[in-house]
Formats: sequence, C-alpha cells, structure tokens
Amino acid sequence: MTVKELIEKLDLKILVEDDLEREVKDCYIGDLLSWVMGRAPEDSAWLTVMGNINSIAVATLADVSCIILVENAALDEEAKNKAEMHGVTILSSDKNSYSLAIKISELI
Repeated sequence: MTVKELIEKLDLKILVEDDLEREVKDCYIGDLLSWVMGRAPEDSAWLTVMGNINSIAVATLADVSCIILVENAALDEEAKNKAEMHGVTILSSDKNSYSLAIKISELI
C-alpha cells in the first residue's frame, strides 16, 4: 500500500506532500514523542494529534512513511515549513486514531 493509496481509500487531506509513492507497511499510534521515536516501525503511518515541529524531527528519526493528524488536529506553520524542508508527508483526518487504525490495518 502506498501513501497515495491511503489518501484515496481513507479520504485523507494532504497538508504537506512529499513522496506519495512511498510504501506504508504498518501503522503506529502515539502522542508521547520520545516513546514514538524509539518504537514506531519504519515505513509506518504514524497517527497522532501532535502537529508541532518536534513531531517532524521524530518522523524523520523514526523514518515513518507519513504523519496522519487525527481528529482534525492542527499543524502549526513552523512544523509545516520543517516538514517541507525534510520531506515529511503530513495528512489529516477527522476520524479518531482507533477507527483510522482499524481501516489502515484492513488495507495493509
């Protein structure tokens, strides 16, 4: 499954676009950044409400395929600029983490 396919099948909104052909092999839910940094699987879709600059650093270190901000969580401007600079795709959904993770699990 690619990021592009996730966007299409889950009706996700693109906030920052980078490599939409990147493969998504897993899903990870977490908001405690230090926890996510050490545990999120590479090539996963990371579901969070953390739309700040620190989440961009964590996404880069963990090498996730994309960040999905759940429940329409906001992405601040500084984070958006940093994501564009570092090639981090950020998506948005109005769904909560649980229901979105179930759908992702069914797709991958």
